Amino acid sequence: MSESSFLDGLYHRDIITLARRGRDRGRLDAADRSARADNPLCGDRVTMDLDLDNDRIARIGHRVRGCALCEAAAEIIAEEAVGVTESEVAAVRSALQDYLGGESGDPLWEQLKIFAPVSRVPSRHECVLLAFDAVLRALKS
Repeated sequence: MSESSFLDGLYHRDIITLARRGRDRGRLDAADRSARADNPLCGDRVTMDLDLDNDRIARIGHRVRGCALCEAAAEIIAEEAVGVTESEVAAVRSALQDYLGGESGDPLWEQLKIFAPVSRVPSRHECVLLAFDAVLRALKS
């Protein structure tokens, strides 16, 4: 398999579509909580903003300076995590990490299956998980 076709499989159309959609979301003004996660190995940086209703996420904004995998993951979180608690986000992240590592079946959120090709590239797992790390940091702050 050529490097070009390998990368096409990793950054497939659904990833690119989600990444582009997330660029329009932006950050929240005066968010209840915000946190940033960085990947020093590749330079990716994800900032997640949260508004909370009691212990549940009510609204999500984000800014990603990184690859399409980071952008797509942040957008999936923004779409799926409204109404979710910290422990539920942690469970989704853990299941996704296991999914990427080939240690479990399907991830807890259906949309996360788009990252199946990433399982073959361990160095890219952190790109997918970085937005989850930022959300969890925000929820703990």
